[in-house]
Amino acid sequence: MMKKLLIIALIPFLSLTSCVNSLEDYNINSKSPSKVAPDPMFAYSTKVLADALNSVNVNTNVFRFYAQYLTATTYLDEPRYDMTTRTIPQALWNTLYSSTLTDLNEAKKLINADNAIVPEVKANKLAAIQIVEVYTWSVLVNTFGNIPYTQALDVNNSLPKYDDAKTVTADILSKLDAALASIKVDAGGFGSSDLLYGGDMSKWVKFGNSLKLKLAMVIADADAATAKTKASEAASNLSNLITSNGDNALFPYLSGAPNNNPFSNDVPPLSARQDFVAANTIVDLMNNLNDPRRASYFKALADGTYKGGQYGFTSQYSAHSTISTKVSATTLPGDFLDAAEVNFLLAEAVERGFISGNAEEFYNNAIRASFEYWGADGADDYLAQNGVSYATAGSTWQEKIGIQKWVALYNRGYDGWTDWRRLDFPELKKPDAPNVPEIPKRLIYPIIENTLNATNTKDAGAAIGGDDSATRLWWDVK
Repeated sequence: MMKKLLIIALIPFLSLTSCVNSLEDYNINSKSPSKVAPDPMFAYSTKVLADALNSVNVNTNVFRFYAQYLTATTYLDEPRYDMTTRTIPQALWNTLYSSTLTDLNEAKKLINADNAIVPEVKANKLAAIQIVEVYTWSVLVNTFGNIPYTQALDVNNSLPKYDDAKTVTADILSKLDAALASIKVDAGGFGSSDLLYGGDMSKWVKFGNSLKLKLAMVIADADAATAKTKASEAASNLSNLITSNGDNALFPYLSGAPNNNPFSNDVPPLSARQDFVAANTIVDLMNNLNDPRRASYFKALADGTYKGGQYGFTSQYSAHSTISTKVSATTLPGDFLDAAEVNFLLAEAVERGFISGNAEEFYNNAIRASFEYWGADGADDYLAQNGVSYATAGSTWQEKIGIQKWVALYNRGYDGWTDWRRLDFPELKKPDAPNVPEIPKRLIYPIIENTLNATNTKDAGAAIGGDDSATRLWWDVK
């Protein structure tokens, strides 16, 4: 009888052990797997990139200061361009290399090794990865200059060399072309793990071509021939560009942590801190033009007016316009590329003679798209003003497009800063205070790189004309 009971007691144990190859399998933590599928890796990589660009935390993202969209109420190190106290360059560098690019690279390897994936779907997945990779590389190369590229992401090489920024740019443009050529719009992609477009590859064609147009215009002053070729290719069929808001490349944040828009973490109502107010630079300009988007961008004062804090100086929080509830919302999407930006790029491409078309029409479409995106009325009346109308707004196309694009790029600090560097409008001025350097033209290399990869980092700094925030990148020639 006891023998029978023992056998019965062992049956559950034997059933369990029959499902595993060895007793070591019991030590596997199911909540921390050693292998991750490529689809969630792709989704997570996209989120990390979106978080890096959308955060307002002064430890990680200060581009809204550099573009003078916001200013600080109390702590002035960042709006006065101190990059070392909080090691800001290192935060961006580490995030894009160690998280976004590393995960995308691993996802690519896993997809290439999986022979069970339908070839057309595999091609589409690899193309989407490549487009996000190109976007990420473009942020790095257009922020720092020469960067580790050909030897980057190699765990066996802790001392990667830095590649020439112009060469990197040419290569990522070629990779973008290859990705676009491989897309099969009738086949699937990442499906629900594609957080931008839900696996709709026709939208990825628009995103890829719009990114190509954008990167072409960045280099237009320094390499007009390449820029013209790439821009004309990208704009050869306008239906393959993001020209309406329904095609915007938006990252869909959720209401709860950790998937809310990171901007919301550092401003009221989620945070009790009152560190930021609107900068007078943008508020004054929008006030002069009676811009209806002010209500979407900022909170009005009690009397209904808008007032920005003097950029680079302390400002009383309650006495100035702060961040609107629309911008501080946990669910505000992260904007990678949108119709307003693309239409401004098309207007610029016409003015440069890269494509045919009507620059004024594209300019007007860009402003209308911005109004629509932000839920503002009165675009036609706004466009009719002398200070906005394409015929009268400025003496050069750089001034007309540069100022209005800068306004439209509010809340996209990195892009606002990049366009200011290449178009030189609006005419931003550094704070008039002692020991404030010029507005940065680049981020300096992370201090830790000068320790861990000293020789290559020092060589890279020398190659670009000095590892200094005032050094212009190769395409910033005017």
